[in-house]
Amino acid sequence: MEPFLKVEALSKTFTVGKPVFADVSFGIQRGEFVCIIGHSGCGKTTILNVLAGLDEASSGHVFMDGRELVGPSLERGVVFQSHALMPWLSVRKNIAFAVESRWPDWSRAKINEHVEKFVAMVGLSAAIDKKPSQLSGGMKQRVGIARAFSIQPKMLLLDEPFGALDALTRGTIQDELISIVRETKQTVFMITHDVDEAILLADRILLMSNASEGQATYTPGGIAEVVVNTLPRDRTRATLHHLPGYYDLRNHVVDFLVSRAKAGSAH
Repeated sequence: MEPFLKVEALSKTFTVGKPVFADVSFGIQRGEFVCIIGHSGCGKTTILNVLAGLDEASSGHVFMDGRELVGPSLERGVVFQSHALMPWLSVRKNIAFAVESRWPDWSRAKINEHVEKFVAMVGLSAAIDKKPSQLSGGMKQRVGIARAFSIQPKMLLLDEPFGALDALTRGTIQDELISIVRETKQTVFMITHDVDEAILLADRILLMSNASEGQATYTPGGIAEVVVNTLPRDRTRATLHHLPGYYDLRNHVVDFLVSRAKAGSAH
């Protein structure tokens, strides 16, 4: 089956002859949730930005739904670590701005109904007319998630969206994200540093290695391994560590990060 998103031989070079990563190829099926994990500097965010159309690869191609991606598009919703809300607009207006861009011919009433539905989905109805400055970090991230989902993109791109949040808030929003993704059958590509987050959310986990330089050799970063998550799909944060196979999976990913992601590099 042809994947919904197809990444072919992607590479990115800032310094001639020393690509950050090279020959990165993978596919994502429609409705699949894929996480990518690796150390800082391996190029994860660059890959996500290429998928978002915010950066260009030095070589390689990305196809979504059979068409090559060129530039940003409302078919892809992006959520960054910083919420990127417009501080002078209320929650309602921040999301309405995105919805209007997506469906310019919609009536005011239809836009408002649509916005309220997605704000309710992330549990923020009571704060819909507040400005971002009146919200906590976790609430701002929820608005960012509601905004990304509200344009009903074909694909959602998440760059460590919970990285700056405390563990409790992070857990709550992970649970919300899971339920929305299941409800909307969204296709997701997400960067995370958190092994448990990847195991909780992802159907597959891409393990990415950093570039390494020896005295006479240079090895670009790339996808070192693809791990299929075999835990039951209805897993939750509370039940995760009780599931058979969880510790094997977790140890495998942690072992990669500790010993293999930077193999051969001069420490």
